[in-house]
Amino acid sequence: MTKSISDFQNVFFIGVAGVGMSAIAQYLKGIGKEVSGSDRYFHPDEYNKTKEQLEAEGIHCFLQDGSGISENTDLIVVSTAIEDTVFEVQKAKELGIPIIRRSELLAIIAKSKKTVAVAGTSGKSTTSAMLYQILLDAKLEPSIISGAGLTSIIKQGKIGNAAVGKGDWLIIEADESDGSVVQYEPEIGLLLNIDKDHQEIDELIELFTIFKNNSKSLFVVNQSNTLAKTLSANLENDFAFEDENAGFSAENFHQEGFSLNFEVLNQKFQMNSIGRHSVENATAAIAVAHQIGVDLQTCAESLANYEGIYRRHQILGQKNGVWVIDDYAHNPAKCAASIKACQPLAEKVIAWFQPHGYKPTRFLKNDFIEEISNALRPQDEIWMSEIFYAGGTAVKDISANDLIEGIKSNGKNAHFVEDRNNLLEALKPQLKEGAVLLLMGARDPSLEDFCKNLYENL
Repeated sequence: MTKSISDFQNVFFIGVAGVGMSAIAQYLKGIGKEVSGSDRYFHPDEYNKTKEQLEAEGIHCFLQDGSGISENTDLIVVSTAIEDTVFEVQKAKELGIPIIRRSELLAIIAKSKKTVAVAGTSGKSTTSAMLYQILLDAKLEPSIISGAGLTSIIKQGKIGNAAVGKGDWLIIEADESDGSVVQYEPEIGLLLNIDKDHQEIDELIELFTIFKNNSKSLFVVNQSNTLAKTLSANLENDFAFEDENAGFSAENFHQEGFSLNFEVLNQKFQMNSIGRHSVENATAAIAVAHQIGVDLQTCAESLANYEGIYRRHQILGQKNGVWVIDDYAHNPAKCAASIKACQPLAEKVIAWFQPHGYKPTRFLKNDFIEEISNALRPQDEIWMSEIFYAGGTAVKDISANDLIEGIKSNGKNAHFVEDRNNLLEALKPQLKEGAVLLLMGARDPSLEDFCKNLYENL
């Protein structure tokens, strides 16, 4: 049984190219472990950028054919997407090599450091990145294992979702979607929000209550989120947006273009980002950093230089007077927040969304209709293309057009373009100078290129 980070030296990841898996693989390599892995996206004589970046870190990459697993392998790591029928899992079992899930390994890593675990249904990657930047600039030499690439690390040619520092602090994301949030026992637990996403609300409350009880020395929640604040341990430790009852409240907020301005405990902050939700995430990072011992001025100087993360309100550019923004939003609350964040930028926001998966779209149908309808101003528009289907067994008894029809019935401007490749042609008459085109979607590897190509052809 693998219980400690010292229980293994030679580790193999099945599905190493995944964002969660590659982050842990890089971290383990960074602390001196021998790391290798395979992925179904690795093919002979075919270029793969993630493979190249992993190999540049000294991580050996193999085809998913079992050739990378040997008697020298101490530990096999699998993600929730890897089934027992996969050949490599069978080979590992034949060789008697321990097999562990990604989240279990992350929990073991977390126990080896003073860990801040960032939880909530939205904003984990952004808040983790902001907190990492603050602790870095405070010379605390932190480490991070993230669910998204930090722009500042990507610029170094890396994947960007992990970094190893010499200091005591490690920042991780505690995911509720697979229930693994209950496995972590962090020094500091941070809860950003609770909104319906992968599970029903009562299930989420139960998971986050266990997470709260597992947090050792400090538990920080968002007093501006109706459900999250019910789990508060101490109001003075909490953060909020314009709620002076919380210990750390963002006040005097205003957005000018792509610049956010606000104050926390009379310290002025300015950031290059958009939206109230970005301010909430920043205030969460400030609350944790300050209680660790970082002064507010250092927090402010750091956030002024914060460069963002991959596909989180990523500005692709401006063409013909239209700003194009690419965002990872994929649940009702995130889509609504993303639309609202763009509204101060332009008189008209044209948003496009590609839902992911038939089951989650069916589960969240009414929430999507309600949240997006409420976010749209009379002049704004929402466009959708058909649900992204990643394969496997799925009952295809819902369409993105069902969401569009529901939003239309609420009196909003809503349009369905089944094939996203026809989107630009359909949109062009609407794209007048001064508008913002917001492109939203997640968990589809082709979205990045789709959004970039659409911008280039605008």
